[in-house]
Amino acid sequence: MALIQSISGIRGTMGGSPGSGLSPVDIVRFTAAYGMWLKNRNDSSGISVVVGRDARISGLMVSNVVVSTLQALGIDVIDAGLSTTPTVEMAVIHLQAKGGIVLTASHNPMNWNALKLLNEHGEFLSSAQGLEMQKWMDFSTLEFVSSEKFGKVVSDPSLLEMHVEKILELPLVDGDAIRQAGFRVVVDGINSSGGIAVPLLLNALGVKQVFEVNCEPTGYFQHNPEPLPEHLQVLAEAVVKNSAHLGFAVDPDVDRLAIVQEDGGFFGEEYTLVAVADYVLSKTPGNTVSNMSSSQALAEVTARHNRKHFFTKVGEVHVVEMMKKQQAVIGGEGNGGVIYPELHYGRDALVGIALFLTKLAHSGGSCSKLKKRFPEYFISKNKIELAPDTNIAEVMDGLKKKYSKQPNDQSDGLKIWFDKDWVHLRASNTEPVIRLYAESDNEVKSENIANNIKNDISEVLKSL
Repeated sequence: MALIQSISGIRGTMGGSPGSGLSPVDIVRFTAAYGMWLKNRNDSSGISVVVGRDARISGLMVSNVVVSTLQALGIDVIDAGLSTTPTVEMAVIHLQAKGGIVLTASHNPMNWNALKLLNEHGEFLSSAQGLEMQKWMDFSTLEFVSSEKFGKVVSDPSLLEMHVEKILELPLVDGDAIRQAGFRVVVDGINSSGGIAVPLLLNALGVKQVFEVNCEPTGYFQHNPEPLPEHLQVLAEAVVKNSAHLGFAVDPDVDRLAIVQEDGGFFGEEYTLVAVADYVLSKTPGNTVSNMSSSQALAEVTARHNRKHFFTKVGEVHVVEMMKKQQAVIGGEGNGGVIYPELHYGRDALVGIALFLTKLAHSGGSCSKLKKRFPEYFISKNKIELAPDTNIAEVMDGLKKKYSKQPNDQSDGLKIWFDKDWVHLRASNTEPVIRLYAESDNEVKSENIANNIKNDISEVLKSL
C-alpha cells in the first residue's frame, strides 16, 4: 500500500489501514483540513467548492466521502460528476467558488486515487497555502456543524459543455479552418473522462470524423494510463487503419496530450507544447515558460519569434508562478501539458487539441510535415530505483561534486550542460528514486549521456 502527501493534495493506493493506503479515514481527514482552511480564510457562510472526478472505479466512493465531509463542515458543494481536471479548474473561476477538489490520480494505475486541491483561482495550492492547510490535519482541530447547517449539494453536469464553449470562443481557435480541413481523428480516452470530453470537443470543432478507442468511461484502463508511445500502439494502428490525419491520447484526467501522426509515428509529447506555442507566438507576442526537464526546442522556437523563454522548477505550480511573473502567453511541461492563460492557468489537453488542430489546418494538415519544422531533439527519460536505505542526498552531492566544473543549475536537483546537450536529475521526495532526463540532437547521444550518468551514480553508491 502507498500513501503520499504533498502541499497540493494526497494520493495513494485504495485500501489498507489508515495512513498506509488511501482509506476513507484519510479522505475525511484531508478533506476536512482543506475545508477548515477555506473557512478560516473566508467568511464562514456561503462557501462553495467544486468537486469533480475521473472515471476510475474508486471515484464515486471517494466523491461520496469528500462531498459528505464538506457538507458536514457547512460547505456547499457543486458536484461536476465525471469531469476533467481543467474543467474543474475552470468551473471554480466560472462559478466564483472558493475552491475545488479534483479526484484523480492522473497517470497512476487504476487502483490509485487522489485529491487535488484548488484555490479560489482554480489553481493548485501554492507552497504557502499548502502549509497553512496542513495545520488543520489534526482531528482535534476540526469542528463540524449541526445538521440544520449542513452544506447543500447541487449537481451541475453542464460544466464540461461550458469548458468546450469557452474554448470555441477563443480568438486563436479557428473553427472554420478546422471544419474546412475535413480532419479524421482517432481518440484514445483511456476508459476515463477523456472518452467523453475529447469527442465532445472534436464534434463541436467540426471535425469530419471521430474514431473512438477506449472511450467507454468504465475506469478499467485497457493499457498503462500514461500517454507514452510504448502504451499507444493500438491508437497508432487505428490511425493508419482508418486513414486518419492524426490521433489524440490523453491521461485519465485530461491534462496531458500526446499526438500520433498520420503515418502512425509519434509526434512526441515534448512537441505538443512546442507546436502549440509556435502557433500562439505567431499570433500573440510574448514570452514562454517550461520546466527544467522539458525540451530546449521550445526555447529555440521562442527565439525564432524574438521572444524570451524561461525555465523553472518541475511542477505545474512553479510553471504558473513563472508565467505570471514573466507575462508568458503560453507555457507548460514537456509531458504534453499545455497551459494557455487566455483560457486559464492550468494544464489543459482540450485547449491544446483546439490550438493544435488550428495550427495543423493552417499548415496543410500533415503532422509529420509539421514536426519537421521544429528543432529536432531526443530526450531519454529514466527512473533509477535505489535501495530503500539509500541516502539520496549524499548521492546527489557526489554528482554535484563530480560535475562542479561543468555549467550546471542546482535550483531543482541538478541540471548539467554539455554544450547544447543536457542532463537533469531530481530526487523523489516520497520514494528512493532519482529521475534522470537527458537531451541531445541525436538519439544515441541522449541514451549515452543517460548511461554515463547511471554509471556515475553506481560509482557514487560504491563510495558511500
